[in-house]
Amino acid sequence: MSSGLPKFYRRDRDRRRESRALDEAMANGTAGTTDATSPKPKGSKSSRLMQFIKMWILVSWKDIIAMAVFGAAALGIYQAPYASTRNFPITFTQSGDIVYPEFAYPHRGWIISPQLSGVVAAVIPLGVIFLAQIRIKSFWDLNNAVLGLLYSLILSSLFQVIIKMLIGGFRPYFLDVCQPDIALASTNNATGLNGVGFRQIMYTVEVCTNPDKQAIKTAMTSFPSGHATSAWAGYGFLFLWMNAKLKVWGNYQTSFYWLVLLTAPVLGATLMATCLTVDQAHHWYDILAGSIIGIGTSVACYRLVYAAVWDWRWNHVPLKRVKAFGYEMEGDRLLPGYHKATWTKKLGWGRKGRGRVGRGSVRGPVEKRAMTSGRSSETYARNGSAVSPHSRIPPPVNGYGNGVAHPAPAVGSHGRYDGRGDQMV
Repeated sequence: MSSGLPKFYRRDRDRRRESRALDEAMANGTAGTTDATSPKPKGSKSSRLMQFIKMWILVSWKDIIAMAVFGAAALGIYQAPYASTRNFPITFTQSGDIVYPEFAYPHRGWIISPQLSGVVAAVIPLGVIFLAQIRIKSFWDLNNAVLGLLYSLILSSLFQVIIKMLIGGFRPYFLDVCQPDIALASTNNATGLNGVGFRQIMYTVEVCTNPDKQAIKTAMTSFPSGHATSAWAGYGFLFLWMNAKLKVWGNYQTSFYWLVLLTAPVLGATLMATCLTVDQAHHWYDILAGSIIGIGTSVACYRLVYAAVWDWRWNHVPLKRVKAFGYEMEGDRLLPGYHKATWTKKLGWGRKGRGRVGRGSVRGPVEKRAMTSGRSSETYARNGSAVSPHSRIPPPVNGYGNGVAHPAPAVGSHGRYDGRGDQMV
């Protein structure tokens, strides 16, 4: 029967089967992806590794090519000639001094070079993600975190260089690099925009005497800040990933030093983005625009590879390519091991053995005492999100959660947490 199917249908069917096989192969032996009772793949370690690599490439090759293409496009656009023609004002006093100060700051060099800022924005988050796998031990989490970080850096760079080359703007030290000579306005005026405007004080780069064209181009591409873009694209993604793994804003009160640790990427991104105001390489609005681009791409790319951004119940779950995540934790429908892909082990998160029931539990004291050694994050998460039998909200009917059901408070239940675990009833 299958031989009569169209070729493209058979090809897509085979790819789906290979993707599902990859999904199962990657899950075996990794915490946070599969049940311990799943069968182990047969064959030698080298053959399983080669099969694993082959199937991973079959799933991810489109993204690999896309990252290479868009990364190369961003680099090519950055090296292309500046597309805009901008005017800048030059006025002099009788002594010959320039009195328009906005672009007349001294060129002091770079505190952090553009190349170094990109490397720092990528290497430090990657280092944290790899080190965390010593405890998390989840290939899918590592895979999604690394790919999501690269997505964020590449996409933000592409946005930034397109705007920089098409719009751009003068850096605060532009005139120091340009070294303008208004006497050249009469001979170098191909644009017809020299000596124009109010009192004819507006000129273009045609009057610059600096022979280094690349330096002049760099001095004209201030908006938006590439340092701010890469800093927030990398460290912003790291912040979201750490928030999901540490569960700082979850359904229990965590330690203050965890909050300090979580905000470290925010501090790093802020310092990297704003340090170029010290050496007058950027205006404040350059930094603001770059930060918005970096934050936006980090949020978008994190949600692309994880089940949620801020929802503490799901934001640690790495999504898979061919298996949909059902956003429901009632009964045994929570996929085994998903609760383990976290760094913290408090309140049962990621515990295999006896774990404490979280504050989100809606069970009574008798039920808590009757719980077996299976009290883990799976049970804890289920208690914190399942539809209570006392709920006024009907259960989901389409296979996806319709929101958290809040149980009606029982008599004498003052001070007890509700089904969501972050409000008192």
